[in-house]
Formats: sequence, structure tokens, C-alpha cells
Amino acid sequence: MTNDSDSSKDQFLNPLGRFRGEFTPENLAFDANLQEFANRVSILCSLETGGKISPVAAYEEIKQLWAQLETSKENLLEQDED
Repeated sequence: MTNDSDSSKDQFLNPLGRFRGEFTPENLAFDANLQEFANRVSILCSLETGGKISPVAAYEEIKQLWAQLETSKENLLEQDED
């Protein structure tokens, strides 16, 4: 069961900024994905800098996150360019 403490911790560790662009459901979803990508990259960089994970492990994880973000872009934004 989730409590307020877990919710507060999640909001602290994974903050989302307000969306200020041209509103479409696709743009909103991609913005959320982009913010999550940036947050996870920041955490990975901190872990690598602190010696908790290797540079290679950080690189591989970021590479995987980038591929997910590219897929998100293709599915959400490229449809508008037709």
C-alpha cells in the first residue's frame, strides 16, 4: 500500500516541471518522457561520479534510455510531420 511518505519521496526524486509548449496530448506525453530521461541521466551521472557504477555501465544505461526516448519521439511526434 502506498502512503504519503512514498508519494513525497517519489515527487522529490522524480520531479516534473510544468508543460509550457503548444498543448497536444502527444506533446505533453513526450515532455513527460523527456523530463524522465533527463532525471534518470542526472542520477546515473551522479552514481558514476560517486564511484557507485562504472563509466561503461553508466554509458550503456544512458544509451538504452536514449533509444527509449527516440522511440517515444517517433511514436508521439513524427506523426505530425506528415
